[in-house]
Amino acid sequence: MNSSRSATLFAVLLLLPALIYVLFIVAYPLVDTVILSFTDAALKPKTNWVGWKNYQKIFNGNFDQVILRTFIWTFISVALKMVIGVCGAVLLNAALPGRMLFRILLMPPWIVPMAVGIFMWGWMYNGQFGMISGLLQNFGITDGPVAFLAYGTSAFFATIVTDVWIGVPLVTLYMLAAMQSIPRDLYEAAWTDGASRFYRFRRITLPMIVPALLTMSMLSLIATFNSFDIIWILTRGGPSGSTTTMIIDTYKTAIGSYKYGEGAARAVMICIFLSVFCFFYYRVISRINMTDTK
Repeated sequence: MNSSRSATLFAVLLLLPALIYVLFIVAYPLVDTVILSFTDAALKPKTNWVGWKNYQKIFNGNFDQVILRTFIWTFISVALKMVIGVCGAVLLNAALPGRMLFRILLMPPWIVPMAVGIFMWGWMYNGQFGMISGLLQNFGITDGPVAFLAYGTSAFFATIVTDVWIGVPLVTLYMLAAMQSIPRDLYEAAWTDGASRFYRFRRITLPMIVPALLTMSMLSLIATFNSFDIIWILTRGGPSGSTTTMIIDTYKTAIGSYKYGEGAARAVMICIFLSVFCFFYYRVISRINMTDTK
């Protein structure tokens, strides 16, 4: 009995640092944000309790357009990351000459500081001095300069391309590690039976990397949903709000307009959306894993 209690106490002591971290670094700011969302906190000495007023302002405005834009931006970006990442992992996993060099060249978008990479893309999108606009003019595709960040649709997709460029290396390396964990005996048996390369990918590679694919897509979706640096540095949510996502709208409200209560309400909405998504996503992953074990 004493031995069991000692083991329990020892386990609690080991978990105590992590528990303290969660309580003071995660739980306390979250609870404080929720409380703040029910007030009219701003740059004034007195803060009043306003109840659900901040949440009513969210849904009475154009926040539904911001939500829709955020989901479209996130879905397109994550889908491109996963498709390109899987294709890149397949190529890097193949027995091609110089594949180690290609693996090294894959790292710069991930290694280069994010702000530096985003500024580089901003110069490339520039209508007067940008490389992309210059190439389009040289090949006769456009008659004059194209300022990609000056128009709503082009700016929207320009931020997506930048986000994909930054996120693809991590996805590729993660999926490459998953592919290299697949037993080679399966490929050898399929090759002996005369299976084609595409058939081997569809019947062996893809089913074996599904757990890693689902996990990586969830992590990528959470990071992309909360992506702030890319949009803010390139467009600051413009032009005319065409690239304003939920995280950008929250920042503009809380920091730009000094409406801390309304900004906190928007932050709570982001947390709710991601929590609901992660819950159902985890349920899907659990069912898939249970099916695989059977």
